[in-house]
Amino acid sequence: MLVNTVLENSAQKYPDKIALVCNDERLCYKEINNKAAKFSSYLIKAGIKRHDRVAIFIDNSVESVIALFGVLKAGATFVMLSASMKPTKLNYILKNSGASFLITNANKFRIVKNSLKNTDELKHIIWCASEGKPIGLGEAKDEKAESFWESIFKENSKPNPKINSGPIDIDLSNIIYTSGSTGDPKGVMSSHYNVLSATRSISQYLEINDKDIIMNVLPFSFDYGLYQIFMTFLCGATMIIEKSFAFPYRIIEKIATEKITGFPIVPTMAALLFKIDTLSKFDFSSLRFISNTAAALPFTYIEKLQKLFPMAKVYSMYGLTECKRVSYLPPKDIDRKKDSVGIAMPNEEVFVVDEDGNEVGPDVIGELVIRGANVMQGYWKDPETTAKVFRPGRYKGETLLYSGDLFRKDAEGYLYFVSRKDDMIKTKGERVSPKEIESVLHSMDGISEISVFGIPDEIFGQSIVAAVVLEKGKKISGKDIKKYSTQNLEPFMIPKFIEFYKEFPKSTSGKIDKKTISANYMKMFVTPNSEAIK
Repeated sequence: MLVNTVLENSAQKYPDKIALVCNDERLCYKEINNKAAKFSSYLIKAGIKRHDRVAIFIDNSVESVIALFGVLKAGATFVMLSASMKPTKLNYILKNSGASFLITNANKFRIVKNSLKNTDELKHIIWCASEGKPIGLGEAKDEKAESFWESIFKENSKPNPKINSGPIDIDLSNIIYTSGSTGDPKGVMSSHYNVLSATRSISQYLEINDKDIIMNVLPFSFDYGLYQIFMTFLCGATMIIEKSFAFPYRIIEKIATEKITGFPIVPTMAALLFKIDTLSKFDFSSLRFISNTAAALPFTYIEKLQKLFPMAKVYSMYGLTECKRVSYLPPKDIDRKKDSVGIAMPNEEVFVVDEDGNEVGPDVIGELVIRGANVMQGYWKDPETTAKVFRPGRYKGETLLYSGDLFRKDAEGYLYFVSRKDDMIKTKGERVSPKEIESVLHSMDGISEISVFGIPDEIFGQSIVAAVVLEKGKKISGKDIKKYSTQNLEPFMIPKFIEFYKEFPKSTSGKIDKKTISANYMKMFVTPNSEAIK
């Protein structure tokens, strides 16, 4: 089975059912499948070959959904890119992936034009323009550039009946680029069977069905946002997409008016929701579940979400792009396992191992290892890093994912995130988890968001810094935080410096950009906005 069959099967089973809602557009499964098939035919006529890479550089939209399924139907591999990407990074990915086609928005003309140096393998640019009108931007690459809708309806092209011949489930379906330790993005390779395994498992524990209506504001370049498409179409459900969560009130209105049943979020979205004073006037009785991943959802956030949306189950989850998802905390266990990221998802095993690769006992800290069909294929054109992270398993052809994350697992099999290996703070002879400090300080009334990291200290090895965003209207001093820390943390875990922010820099996927925060802090070390706790 191929990833594109999730659309084809639902188009056959639910042809006239609304599958996708975007702004004023409402498309049924049959329409999406037909448009994707026509686009696939165009790509084949334009010379695309099996295994070719196609970069999709578009905001969340109808076009991006049709494009990715059209690419898959043509037997190629799509590379979904962040719509906010800058020329330098776009140039790197176009060169690294060897993309032969680029699909993008007309409003990104200057960015694209400035990112084409040495992209010799890029042969075609397809522009998304309104009303299907060609926009004459061929100068950005060559005369072959044309409009997205023009390519679909050109010469009244009909779907090619042979477009599904050739690809098999071990072929690559997509490459997702993530931040790399060297500074250059790493391309995580996902086969069709990897994607489908993860899609089925997540859909199973979230109990997604054909009655569900999913609100997705997460970018498709972020695997959490991308998989909302696959899960929705696998189950014959409906998905409503927005470009972002920039206007929370508008999203909240749609949750009520469209009778949304599922709402995937990240912690920064929850923090914005809590700032809306008028939530109580809306009817959220349709909302069946709220899911979270990317960063751990503080228990205080979970409690607030449960009060705001009492009919909804809250799923706290943990995952990596390298395997999509690792674990979920069943809602029934939230109160008794409030600090846990849950249990392994269906059709997957997890282990905590020591430095020699031996499994450790309950509550012993070690590296998390993942086993299952959801473990991806490795990093594109990076065999050295692939060999370190993706290692041979017990059986022929099996691959284990060494996550690089430190965990412990209790006697019941519930996982507890401790830290990234390289995030651990060494201070006063102790190893300190930033996550543990963040969890404690999150429970302090008035703190909205927090990011903890270490800076060099000649005496103690490292000093602890807590960067804090306060809730609107709250006034808390560094001394207040020190007092709370003293009451709730061991002495060696108390932050030495407190840095107050109006808001944190965020990644395109909504995660707090801790690297940027710590790097900026190192430049200024202690500013007038900081309070050293002594």
